[in-house]
Amino acid sequence: MIKILHATLITPYEIQLDFSDETRGIWNAETLLKERKGTLLEPLRDADYFQRFFIDAGALCWPNGLEFSPERLYEQCIFIREVA
Repeated sequence: MIKILHATLITPYEIQLDFSDETRGIWNAETLLKERKGTLLEPLRDADYFQRFFIDAGALCWPNGLEFSPERLYEQCIFIREVA
């Protein structure tokens, strides 16, 4: 089971993710926020709120209860290199 170990904001809606399989990728949330709607997604449209993400049990989360599974983000990432 893959987990997110570390997350770093790159641009207002891009997060660099370090995964437990020693890979690193960039996840861009802009497409998701343009295409999908929902009460949990709405706060993320505010760049300041978007930056309040944290890792909990290997998933990417926000204070409003929104959680993205590491497997789903792994599928959506553009991988940049292995973590040294």
